[in-house]
Amino acid sequence: MLRRTFAVSTAAALSAALTGSAWAQAIKLPETLTMTAYDTGTSGFNITVAVGKVFKEKYKSDLRVLPAGNDIARLAPVRNGRAQASAMGIGGYFAAEGVFEFAVKDWGPQPLRLMLSAASCNAITLNVAKDTGVKEVKDLKGKRIGVVVGSPALNQNAFAILAFGNLTTKDVKLVEFSSFGAMWKGMINNEVDAAIASTITGQVRELETSPRGVVMPPTPASDKAGWDRMHKLGPYFYPHKATCGAGGLSPSNPIELPAYPYPIFMAYAGEKPDLVYSMTKSMIADYDQYKDSAPGADGLEVKRQILSWVLPYHEGAVKALKEAGVWTADAQKHNDMLVKRQDTLAAAWADFNKANPPQDKEAYAKAWMAARKTALEKAGLPPVFE
Repeated sequence: MLRRTFAVSTAAALSAALTGSAWAQAIKLPETLTMTAYDTGTSGFNITVAVGKVFKEKYKSDLRVLPAGNDIARLAPVRNGRAQASAMGIGGYFAAEGVFEFAVKDWGPQPLRLMLSAASCNAITLNVAKDTGVKEVKDLKGKRIGVVVGSPALNQNAFAILAFGNLTTKDVKLVEFSSFGAMWKGMINNEVDAAIASTITGQVRELETSPRGVVMPPTPASDKAGWDRMHKLGPYFYPHKATCGAGGLSPSNPIELPAYPYPIFMAYAGEKPDLVYSMTKSMIADYDQYKDSAPGADGLEVKRQILSWVLPYHEGAVKALKEAGVWTADAQKHNDMLVKRQDTLAAAWADFNKANPPQDKEAYAKAWMAARKTALEKAGLPPVFE
């Protein structure tokens, strides 16, 4: 389920699909749209703004981007109908699986669907203050690691990378912050030694130019044991030679680091197919107009889409991807399996809450995770999280 398969298509198919007035004419966006994203200044926020600029200039649609410091805050407006989509991190996957902060009565598994995601030259890793002297992940033992309340994506990513160095949360000092932005202010102010982020996000650049400096401890693909440990906590990561971002990253100076697509544009399954189709189609058709507008935006290129990943695509997005000539029979088969997975989780969640679950929050989450595992295994699907 977690294999990394990229869209493959011929230049001729893409050319035929992406040219002609019929393509643009089919895109119909409302006068106003709202998306949520990470905090102001992050690469995810900047990429969303770049896409919104195209919506405005070409389709007269004003995109309002709501910055939010954690996954709950990013998804709540979308679930409540105040936003149509979100530029999420891997927290969208956790929400769909109903785990971590989403293993609570008010949330549970969410029927989220992909539109497009950005797989670029950057990585998502633990960025470490250079003044700590850390060179390898294992050197983080005893160091202060930033975590964000209500943001399982950020926190689980950090824990997974620590596992690469054979470290657990007991081996480090966790320092809590209210948001991603607050955590990174803590990095600048020497309140923590390491924090998770994309290598191209603005806050990492700020750390690089500060007196503290920045380094990215490598996670080489050749370290199979390290990657096995990482995958137990972060199955969505893949080994990647990062060539852009802070810390001197470049094509001539790559570092082997973990990565997954970010931002991940997603909407709820119930969002109008025509709207998701038009938003996705614009991001594909108008790629040249925004690809250089923000670091990492080039990762939204249609041929870079990971069609067999951990989240299913929205039917509106599938239509746009088919018209772009990249959707395959294997992608459809994988998508159907992931939709089945979400349906299984939804049914298990409904049954669990009908069965008088514990009222205590920790007991509730523990009982849900057990019920979740049973339901998935009965359906022949891996629990992944236990």
